[in-house]
Amino acid sequence: MKKVLTLLLVAGLGGLAAVGITRFLDKGSDPEFTQNYLAKYASLSNGIDRPDFVQVAELVTPTVVHIITTTEGPSNSENGQDPYGFFRDFGFRIDPGPRAGSGSGVIISSDGYIVTNNHVVDGATKIKVILNDKREYTAELLGKDRNTDLALIKIDEKNLPFAVEGNSDEVKVGQWVLAVGNPFNLTSTVTAGIVSAKGRGLNLLRDPRNPETQYAIEAFIQTDAAVNPGNSGGALVSADGKLIGINAAIASETGQFAGYSFAIPVNLMKKVVGDLKKYGEVQRGLLGVQIQDVTNDLADKEGLSEVRGVFIAKVNENSAADAAGIKDKDVIVAIDGEKVNSSSELQEKVGKKSPGDLVKVSVIRSNKPMEFNVTLRNKEGKTSVVKTEKIESNKVLGCEFENITREERLKLKISNGVRLKKLGENSILKKRGVPQGFVITHIDKTPVASSAEVKSALEGKKGGVLVEGINPDGSKGYYGFGIE
Repeated sequence: MKKVLTLLLVAGLGGLAAVGITRFLDKGSDPEFTQNYLAKYASLSNGIDRPDFVQVAELVTPTVVHIITTTEGPSNSENGQDPYGFFRDFGFRIDPGPRAGSGSGVIISSDGYIVTNNHVVDGATKIKVILNDKREYTAELLGKDRNTDLALIKIDEKNLPFAVEGNSDEVKVGQWVLAVGNPFNLTSTVTAGIVSAKGRGLNLLRDPRNPETQYAIEAFIQTDAAVNPGNSGGALVSADGKLIGINAAIASETGQFAGYSFAIPVNLMKKVVGDLKKYGEVQRGLLGVQIQDVTNDLADKEGLSEVRGVFIAKVNENSAADAAGIKDKDVIVAIDGEKVNSSSELQEKVGKKSPGDLVKVSVIRSNKPMEFNVTLRNKEGKTSVVKTEKIESNKVLGCEFENITREERLKLKISNGVRLKKLGENSILKKRGVPQGFVITHIDKTPVASSAEVKSALEGKKGGVLVEGINPDGSKGYYGFGIE
């Protein structure tokens, strides 16, 4: 397989461009720069007989950046007054001060789009990006997805070296890989190893306190390449220099590398990043089933003839699977003709689809094979995607909110925010003097970037709440209230 890949690579630049390697490039990119840059990949050795990662490291290292984040706490204003003093007096718990974090990111286009982990930038009020050549930029957060632990940021620069994407579906256990990142604030660190496993689920992203995380997708590529704190968001690349994953986690009892690391497959990343760029949020297609792996015990209990596939414990009412005729106790064995043998494999394959996509689901029912054509739906049960600028307003505390455009954020000099579109007559926000048109940037010191995040932060909340943002006249506003 690798020999075939190599032949395809040296076949010429035209073939590389034809498969859409540059699809993330925006208008304004320099075609000559892109052409010359991609030509470098065609000369790489596949390293099958005698692994030599020198050329790969030289090419890939400049595509990985160091990310330093700041989470702002309260600070004294210009007149020496504490803007949060009023809230402290009424028992609000205020973060004691700014905190810094560190991670890595991968440049995916020459005009400054960068992929990293959600946990690297989540909650950050400032994101600084340091390139391999030491240039520094302030990045804009374009979108994030906690269910895959991915985020998309951007810096204003052109003609940057960028990672060329591979195909994570073709990754094989045992093949050589390199991990590139910035562990312990040590920039441009390269380590090597092999792929140890695929489709690994660790139950890292699910939080019982947050119902949204029930849609988390975990199908990690497991490797033994050394990864440590600070590597998060960095690149996992194959021996021919292609990006096959985004490093996300390690298996360790000490917090430092202990033999295994885990990366998010690049094919899943493509789906998430594409949605974040186009819609501002991930458009996820769902089957609408509750699943579990088939084990010996389960097979004996349910009378299954084989220990394979993914068992459907329950089909959700009015879901895509329900509409297609799939039933409880069916066993899913393939999606679009590709075998699935674990919950994580199934979640990854479906997670790359969008609402409205048609998938062929192969199941075993009463030990007989069956196939169903399923039109996927979103979590609201609809088959259509929803653009950020047209997202339906969420009614929270009797009010309606709407997302704001990037141009509005730049004008207000903020990296995130949600506008209070309509005040309810009896809403607590109106009673506390929050003006209509107010742009909320933070709730309880946590940045909010969409109406969905406002809804998540406020619905079901009890006790004191601190809301920060920009008033309609452009001044900063701070409002505190309690929810019983």
